[in-house]
Amino acid sequence: MKIFDAHCDMLLKLWLDPSINPWDGSGLHTNLKKLTEFHAKIQCLAIYIPPTLPADQQFGAALAQIRILNELILKSYPQFKLLTSKEQIDNLKNAEIGIILSLEGCDCIGNQLDRVSLLQEHGVRIYNLTWNYANLFADGALEKRDAGLSLLGKSLVYSLNKQKAWIDVSHLGERSFWDVMEAGEHVAATHSNAYTLRPHPRNLRDSQIMALIKRDAPIGITFVPDFIGENPSISLLLHHLEHICSLGGEKNAGLGSDFDGISDTVPGLSGYEQYDNLLNEIYKRYPANVARGIAFHNFASRIPF
Repeated sequence: MKIFDAHCDMLLKLWLDPSINPWDGSGLHTNLKKLTEFHAKIQCLAIYIPPTLPADQQFGAALAQIRILNELILKSYPQFKLLTSKEQIDNLKNAEIGIILSLEGCDCIGNQLDRVSLLQEHGVRIYNLTWNYANLFADGALEKRDAGLSLLGKSLVYSLNKQKAWIDVSHLGERSFWDVMEAGEHVAATHSNAYTLRPHPRNLRDSQIMALIKRDAPIGITFVPDFIGENPSISLLLHHLEHICSLGGEKNAGLGSDFDGISDTVPGLSGYEQYDNLLNEIYKRYPANVARGIAFHNFASRIPF
Protein backbone atom coordinates (compact mmCIF):
# COMPACT_ATOMS: atom_id res chain seq x y z
CA MET A 1 0.00 0.00 0.00
CA LYS A 2 1.09 3.56 -0.74
CA ILE A 3 -0.51 6.64 0.80
CA PHE A 4 -0.89 10.11 -0.66
CA ASP A 5 -2.15 12.32 2.19
CA ALA A 6 -3.18 15.71 0.83
CA HIS A 7 -3.20 17.72 4.06
CA CYS A 8 -1.29 17.77 7.36
CA ASP A 9 -0.26 20.60 9.73
CA MET A 10 2.93 19.12 11.19
CA LEU A 11 4.97 22.22 10.24
CA LEU A 12 2.65 24.41 12.29
CA LYS A 13 3.23 22.33 15.41
CA LEU A 14 7.00 22.31 14.86
CA TRP A 15 6.93 26.10 14.45
CA LEU A 16 4.79 26.65 17.55
CA ASP A 17 6.89 24.31 19.70
CA PRO A 18 10.57 24.04 18.67
CA SER A 19 11.15 21.39 21.37
CA ILE A 20 9.20 18.78 19.35
CA ASN A 21 11.38 16.23 17.59
CA PRO A 22 10.08 15.79 14.01
CA TRP A 23 11.31 12.19 13.88
CA ASP A 24 9.42 10.68 16.81
CA GLY A 25 7.77 13.62 18.55
CA SER A 26 4.99 12.31 20.76
CA GLY A 27 3.00 15.52 20.26
CA LEU A 28 2.53 14.85 16.55
CA HIS A 29 -0.23 12.88 14.84
CA THR A 30 2.19 12.61 11.90
CA ASN A 31 5.92 12.38 12.55
CA LEU A 32 8.71 11.21 10.28
CA LYS A 33 9.04 7.83 11.99
CA LYS A 34 5.35 7.10 11.46
CA LEU A 35 5.56 8.18 7.82
CA THR A 36 8.53 5.85 7.33
CA GLU A 37 6.90 2.84 8.98
CA PHE A 38 3.28 3.10 7.80
CA HIS A 39 3.10 3.23 4.00
CA ALA A 40 3.58 6.96 3.38
CA LYS A 41 4.70 7.80 -0.15
CA ILE A 42 3.63 11.43 -0.60
CA GLN A 43 2.73 13.72 2.28
CA CYS A 44 1.45 17.26 1.71
CA LEU A 45 2.59 19.60 4.48
CA ALA A 46 0.69 22.83 4.97
CA ILE A 47 2.10 26.21 5.88
CA TYR A 48 -0.56 27.68 8.14
CA ILE A 49 -0.31 31.08 9.81
CA PRO A 50 -2.62 31.67 12.78
CA PRO A 51 -4.92 34.60 11.96
CA THR A 52 -4.06 36.23 15.29
CA LEU A 53 -0.50 36.88 14.10
CA PRO A 54 -0.02 40.54 13.06
CA ALA A 55 -0.12 41.03 9.29
CA ASP A 56 3.46 42.34 9.09
CA GLN A 57 4.74 39.11 10.69
CA GLN A 58 2.82 36.59 8.61
CA PHE A 59 5.10 36.22 5.60
CA GLY A 60 8.10 35.83 7.89
CA ALA A 61 6.22 33.06 9.72
CA ALA A 62 5.57 31.30 6.40
CA LEU A 63 9.27 31.45 5.54
CA ALA A 64 10.10 30.19 9.05
CA GLN A 65 7.97 27.07 8.47
CA ILE A 66 9.73 26.51 5.15
CA ARG A 67 13.08 26.75 6.98
CA ILE A 68 11.86 24.14 9.46
CA LEU A 69 11.12 21.80 6.57
CA ASN A 70 14.53 22.40 5.03
CA GLU A 71 16.65 22.31 8.18
CA LEU A 72 14.88 19.84 10.46
CA ILE A 73 13.50 17.42 7.88
CA LEU A 74 15.09 17.50 4.43
CA LYS A 75 18.72 18.05 5.53
CA SER A 76 18.52 15.71 8.50
CA TYR A 77 16.56 12.89 6.85
CA PRO A 78 17.58 12.57 3.18
CA GLN A 79 14.99 9.87 2.49
CA PHE A 80 12.44 12.73 2.49
CA LYS A 81 12.36 14.64 -0.78
CA LEU A 82 10.69 17.96 -1.57
CA LEU A 83 8.64 17.43 -4.72
CA THR A 84 8.23 20.33 -7.11
CA SER A 85 7.51 18.51 -10.38
CA LYS A 86 5.65 15.46 -11.67
CA GLU A 87 8.97 14.08 -12.94
CA GLN A 88 10.38 14.02 -9.40
CA ILE A 89 7.31 12.15 -8.20
CA ASP A 90 7.65 9.53 -10.92
CA ASN A 91 11.34 9.09 -10.01
CA LEU A 92 10.88 8.56 -6.26
CA LYS A 93 12.83 5.52 -5.11
CA ASN A 94 11.24 2.79 -3.02
CA ALA A 95 12.70 4.01 0.26
CA GLU A 96 11.99 7.68 -0.43
CA ILE A 97 8.98 9.70 0.73
CA GLY A 98 7.89 12.81 -1.12
CA ILE A 99 6.85 16.07 0.51
CA ILE A 100 4.63 18.62 -1.26
CA LEU A 101 4.30 22.07 0.30
CA SER A 102 0.95 23.83 0.48
CA LEU A 103 -0.07 27.27 1.72
CA GLU A 104 -3.24 27.14 3.80
CA GLY A 105 -4.56 30.66 3.37
CA CYS A 106 -2.81 33.31 1.28
CA ASP A 107 -3.14 36.09 3.87
CA CYS A 108 0.65 36.25 4.22
CA ILE A 109 0.96 37.28 0.57
CA GLY A 110 -1.03 40.46 1.23
CA ASN A 111 -1.20 42.69 -1.82
CA GLN A 112 2.32 41.68 -2.94
CA LEU A 113 1.58 39.11 -5.62
CA ASP A 114 5.28 38.89 -6.45
CA ARG A 115 5.56 36.81 -3.28
CA VAL A 116 3.94 33.95 -5.21
CA SER A 117 7.12 33.60 -7.28
CA LEU A 118 9.21 33.51 -4.10
CA LEU A 119 6.99 30.85 -2.57
CA GLN A 120 7.23 28.86 -5.80
CA GLU A 121 11.03 29.06 -5.59
CA HIS A 122 10.77 27.61 -2.08
CA GLY A 123 8.66 24.73 -3.38
CA VAL A 124 5.06 25.68 -2.56
CA ARG A 125 2.78 24.01 -5.10
CA ILE A 126 -0.71 24.02 -3.51
CA TYR A 127 -2.57 27.18 -2.47
CA ASN A 128 -5.71 27.75 -0.41
CA LEU A 129 -6.70 31.32 -1.26
CA THR A 130 -8.11 31.79 2.23
CA TRP A 131 -8.73 29.90 5.43
CA ASN A 132 -12.23 30.00 6.93
CA TYR A 133 -12.80 33.74 6.84
CA ALA A 134 -12.35 36.68 4.47
CA ASN A 135 -9.02 38.11 3.36
CA LEU A 136 -7.91 40.33 0.47
CA PHE A 137 -8.53 37.54 -2.03
CA ALA A 138 -11.70 35.66 -1.16
CA ASP A 139 -14.34 34.82 1.40
CA GLY A 140 -13.87 31.59 3.31
CA ALA A 141 -16.36 28.90 4.26
CA LEU A 142 -17.36 30.56 7.54
CA GLU A 143 -17.67 34.11 6.16
CA LYS A 144 -21.41 34.81 6.22
CA ARG A 145 -21.46 37.45 3.47
CA ASP A 146 -20.16 34.86 0.93
CA ALA A 147 -18.86 37.51 -1.46
CA GLY A 148 -16.64 35.35 -3.66
CA LEU A 149 -13.30 36.37 -5.14
CA SER A 150 -12.12 39.96 -5.09
CA LEU A 151 -10.41 41.54 -8.09
CA LEU A 152 -7.08 40.92 -6.34
CA GLY A 153 -8.17 37.31 -5.76
CA LYS A 154 -8.78 36.84 -9.47
CA SER A 155 -5.33 38.28 -10.18
CA LEU A 156 -3.87 35.80 -7.71
CA VAL A 157 -5.66 32.93 -9.45
CA TYR A 158 -4.22 34.02 -12.79
CA SER A 159 -0.73 34.12 -11.22
CA LEU A 160 -1.20 30.61 -9.86
CA ASN A 161 -2.42 29.42 -13.26
CA LYS A 162 0.86 30.59 -14.78
CA GLN A 163 2.75 28.61 -12.15
CA LYS A 164 0.67 25.46 -12.83
CA ALA A 165 -0.10 25.38 -9.12
CA TRP A 166 -3.00 23.50 -7.57
CA ILE A 167 -5.68 25.83 -6.20
CA ASP A 168 -7.25 24.16 -3.18
CA VAL A 169 -10.98 24.88 -2.81
CA SER A 170 -11.44 23.16 0.55
CA HIS A 171 -11.72 26.32 2.68
CA LEU A 172 -13.57 28.53 0.23
CA GLY A 173 -17.07 29.94 0.61
CA GLU A 174 -19.55 28.82 -2.01
CA ARG A 175 -19.28 31.87 -4.27
CA SER A 176 -15.50 31.80 -3.98
CA PHE A 177 -15.58 28.11 -4.92
CA TRP A 178 -17.53 28.78 -8.11
CA ASP A 179 -15.35 31.77 -8.97
CA VAL A 180 -12.25 29.58 -8.66
CA MET A 181 -13.85 26.83 -10.71
CA GLU A 182 -14.41 29.38 -13.46
CA ALA A 183 -11.01 31.10 -13.33
CA GLY A 184 -8.65 28.41 -12.02
CA GLU A 185 -6.92 26.00 -14.37
CA HIS A 186 -5.86 23.39 -11.79
CA VAL A 187 -8.14 22.74 -8.82
CA ALA A 188 -8.32 20.24 -5.99
CA ALA A 189 -10.15 19.77 -2.70
CA THR A 190 -7.52 18.46 -0.33
CA HIS A 191 -9.57 17.98 2.84
CA SER A 192 -13.38 18.18 2.69
CA ASN A 193 -16.30 15.82 3.20
CA ALA A 194 -19.85 15.62 1.85
CA TYR A 195 -22.31 18.33 2.94
CA THR A 196 -25.24 16.01 2.21
CA LEU A 197 -24.13 13.71 5.00
CA ARG A 198 -22.85 16.41 7.36
CA PRO A 199 -24.16 19.92 6.64
CA HIS A 200 -21.09 21.81 7.80
CA PRO A 201 -19.92 24.91 5.86
CA ARG A 202 -16.51 23.30 5.31
CA ASN A 203 -18.01 20.36 3.48
CA LEU A 204 -18.83 20.20 -0.23
CA ARG A 205 -22.35 20.19 -1.60
CA ASP A 206 -23.23 17.61 -4.24
CA SER A 207 -23.15 20.25 -6.99
CA GLN A 208 -19.59 21.17 -5.95
CA ILE A 209 -18.46 17.54 -5.81
CA MET A 210 -19.91 16.88 -9.25
CA ALA A 211 -18.26 20.02 -10.64
CA LEU A 212 -14.90 18.83 -9.32
CA ILE A 213 -15.46 15.41 -10.84
CA LYS A 214 -16.35 17.02 -14.16
CA ARG A 215 -13.04 18.91 -13.98
CA ASP A 216 -11.26 15.61 -13.15
CA ALA A 217 -10.07 17.11 -9.85
CA PRO A 218 -9.10 15.06 -6.78
CA ILE A 219 -11.17 15.25 -3.59
CA GLY A 220 -9.61 14.26 -0.26
CA ILE A 221 -11.94 12.99 2.47
CA THR A 222 -10.82 14.39 5.80
CA PHE A 223 -10.64 12.99 9.32
CA VAL A 224 -11.89 16.14 11.11
CA PRO A 225 -14.51 14.71 13.51
CA ASP A 226 -16.89 17.66 13.17
CA PHE A 227 -16.92 17.27 9.39
CA ILE A 228 -17.90 13.59 9.64
CA GLY A 229 -21.00 13.56 11.84
CA GLU A 230 -22.35 12.85 15.29
CA ASN A 231 -20.34 10.12 17.02
CA PRO A 232 -17.70 10.12 14.28
CA SER A 233 -16.19 6.77 13.35
CA ILE A 234 -14.24 5.15 10.54
CA SER A 235 -17.52 3.64 9.34
CA LEU A 236 -19.16 7.07 9.20
CA LEU A 237 -16.13 8.54 7.42
CA LEU A 238 -16.45 5.80 4.82
CA HIS A 239 -20.02 6.92 4.15
CA HIS A 240 -18.56 10.22 2.91
CA LEU A 241 -16.21 8.30 0.63
CA GLU A 242 -19.08 6.16 -0.63
CA HIS A 243 -21.16 9.26 -1.30
CA ILE A 244 -18.44 10.85 -3.42
CA CYS A 245 -18.06 7.60 -5.33
CA SER A 246 -21.85 7.37 -5.82
CA LEU A 247 -21.72 10.75 -7.59
CA GLY A 248 -19.16 9.37 -10.04
CA GLY A 249 -16.01 10.12 -8.08
CA GLU A 250 -14.39 6.67 -7.78
CA LYS A 251 -11.39 7.95 -9.73
CA ASN A 252 -11.30 11.30 -7.91
CA ALA A 253 -11.65 10.40 -4.24
CA GLY A 254 -8.55 10.47 -2.07
CA LEU A 255 -7.34 11.17 1.45
CA GLY A 256 -6.60 14.42 3.28
CA SER A 257 -6.33 13.64 6.98
CA ASP A 258 -5.77 17.13 8.48
CA PHE A 259 -3.62 15.42 11.11
CA ASP A 260 -1.93 17.91 13.45
CA GLY A 261 -4.48 20.53 12.43
CA ILE A 262 -7.11 18.96 14.69
CA SER A 263 -7.30 18.51 18.46
CA ASP A 264 -9.85 15.67 18.51
CA THR A 265 -9.54 12.54 16.40
CA VAL A 266 -11.77 9.74 15.18
CA PRO A 267 -11.58 6.54 17.28
CA GLY A 268 -9.13 4.25 15.50
CA LEU A 269 -7.59 7.18 13.59
CA SER A 270 -5.66 8.91 16.36
CA GLY A 271 -2.50 9.30 14.25
CA TYR A 272 -0.75 8.25 11.08
CA GLU A 273 0.15 4.90 12.64
CA GLN A 274 -3.56 3.98 12.51
CA TYR A 275 -4.02 4.70 8.81
CA ASP A 276 -4.18 0.94 8.23
CA ASN A 277 -7.48 0.82 10.11
CA LEU A 278 -9.02 2.98 7.39
CA LEU A 279 -7.14 1.47 4.45
CA ASN A 280 -8.07 -2.08 5.40
CA GLU A 281 -11.75 -1.12 5.30
CA ILE A 282 -11.31 0.61 1.94
CA TYR A 283 -9.62 -2.48 0.51
CA LYS A 284 -12.47 -4.65 1.81
CA ARG A 285 -15.15 -2.50 0.22
CA TYR A 286 -13.64 -1.64 -3.17
CA PRO A 287 -11.82 -3.52 -5.94
CA ALA A 288 -8.04 -3.36 -5.52
CA ASN A 289 -7.51 -0.88 -8.34
CA VAL A 290 -10.15 1.49 -6.93
CA ALA A 291 -8.71 1.19 -3.42
CA ARG A 292 -5.20 1.93 -4.70
CA GLY A 293 -6.58 4.98 -6.47
CA ILE A 294 -8.20 6.31 -3.29
CA ALA A 295 -5.07 5.66 -1.23
CA PHE A 296 -2.58 7.14 -3.69
CA HIS A 297 -3.09 7.37 -7.44
CA ASN A 298 -6.15 9.62 -7.66
CA PHE A 299 -4.10 12.51 -6.27
CA ALA A 300 -0.66 11.49 -7.56
CA SER A 301 -1.80 11.04 -11.16
CA ARG A 302 -3.41 14.49 -11.31
CA ILE A 303 -0.50 16.63 -10.15
CA PRO A 304 -0.36 19.56 -12.58
CA PHE A 305 3.14 20.92 -11.92
